[in-house]
Amino acid sequence: MKIAHEGFPLIGFVFFMFIGSLLFSPPVGFFLAPLLGLAVWFFRDPDRAPDGPGFISPADGKVVEIVRTAHPFTGEALKIGIFMNPLDVHVNRSPYGGTVDWLDYVPGKKLPAFRPKASELNERMCVGLKTEHGPVLLVQIAGFLARRIVCRLRKGDALSRGERFGMIKLGSKVDIYLPPEFLAQVRQGERVFAGKTVLGVMPVEK
Repeated sequence: MKIAHEGFPLIGFVFFMFIGSLLFSPPVGFFLAPLLGLAVWFFRDPDRAPDGPGFISPADGKVVEIVRTAHPFTGEALKIGIFMNPLDVHVNRSPYGGTVDWLDYVPGKKLPAFRPKASELNERMCVGLKTEHGPVLLVQIAGFLARRIVCRLRKGDALSRGERFGMIKLGSKVDIYLPPEFLAQVRQGERVFAGKTVLGVMPVEK
């Protein structure tokens, strides 16, 4: 099983604690074994292939909103919000090929990530992509349990479709702002998978 490298320090620490407990206090090891398993499971990073052409999901989770809105980076847009619970894969991927044109970290609250207001009030990292179809915005949003947003990108970086670019540790949300003419193929309440599920296509791709 592939593991996100952000998980190596925690997994290594729990592993050595587990080995030490087996040598000096086996009963403690009984309690550390499930913790080690949970750490490995949380930081899993499976290989994925897209289900077809179009924009793919940047996150595992449930679609909690599909709304028309606007943002200074994109202008008019179709926003799709994806809520990730603590058991989902938390590695985030680029929905389409493009160049990082804008990055902005916004400190904020820790409201439950599934609430619509979380997109406006919570701590978040904004990633603006320049694509062949115009600007696309990804927003990594910290939730009630999330304690760290990881974004590996710098302005000017080129991203390919499905490429890993970061993660959010524990329950959280990712919003994606797409061109207003985008044709969504997912519905609210549907489960999606990062790097695999096609969210929809642009009219020229249909």
